[in-house]
Amino acid sequence: MKRLFTPLLLAAAAIAAVPPALAADAYPSRPVTLVVPFPPGGPTDALARRLAEKLKQPLSQTVIVENRAGAGGNIGSEYVAAAKPDGYTILFGTSGPLAINVSLYKNQGYNPETSFAPIIRIGHLPNILVVNPSVPANNAQELIAYAKKNPDKLSYASSGNGASSHLAGILFNQMAGTRIMHIPYKGTGPALNDLLGGQVSMSFTDILTALPYIKAGKLRAIGLASAQRSDALPDLPTLSEQGLSGYDVSVFFGIVAPKATPPETVAKLNQAFQAALSDPAIEQTLRSQGIVRAQDQTPQGLSRFITTEVPKWRTLIKSANVSID
Repeated sequence: MKRLFTPLLLAAAAIAAVPPALAADAYPSRPVTLVVPFPPGGPTDALARRLAEKLKQPLSQTVIVENRAGAGGNIGSEYVAAAKPDGYTILFGTSGPLAINVSLYKNQGYNPETSFAPIIRIGHLPNILVVNPSVPANNAQELIAYAKKNPDKLSYASSGNGASSHLAGILFNQMAGTRIMHIPYKGTGPALNDLLGGQVSMSFTDILTALPYIKAGKLRAIGLASAQRSDALPDLPTLSEQGLSGYDVSVFFGIVAPKATPPETVAKLNQAFQAALSDPAIEQTLRSQGIVRAQDQTPQGLSRFITTEVPKWRTLIKSANVSID
């Protein structure tokens, strides 16, 4: 019995002596779930799936994309916030669930500033102001002048109350001093169809959705609703350049984990995402979709960004008295 007991003690001692750093290096030892809080098929889902493929090499594990849609991204985000903080359930977040919704919903179920461990800010997808070709304007100043001469004649379509395409119109009216009516739709598709058909005058939509119609002459681009120009339309000036100084309504993408996720796990995930984003195929995907990669891709950078975005949208939402519930 003594001969058997002694080796067991030695084995136990050896396991106990493994440094914490080596134990942390074991992560990930099984597949990681990347939750997308939106339905399959959209630009967020598509980018998440491309990144998941490229994360396999730096993580030496499969990354499974799981769609948990609903409530503007809140359902999937709340699920991740409540998940075990072990790095195996992470969120592909966007402006809505990580910055805007907290001011739109009375009970979001989580706090974007305190419920997560930020991992990396991927970048942003610029919105673009487009008009039906029947609108007599080729740039922002012509559009503003026409809208002021014809109050309430123009209308803008959004993908729904509280969506970034809705808030973009509110901000435009405030900064330009115009009265352009808001027409909410249930999604980008119906809004786009009525814009193409001339039932509404204009829309603030993402550049990826608008680009084919701009190139086909079915929509006219007025200006980018972002802080900088896009490689997808390098000659198109921003609205800020056209007199609406500081105008910026872009959809950002960020990866977060549940609060209390170990710092070493966050660091490993950050390194893996940076490696994936540096892959030439991913870089080409970002360029083709008009996505601008973030300059600061540290966890601290995403944390700072969220803490500036939340009050920015809260101020606008309160000033316009916008609410979802």
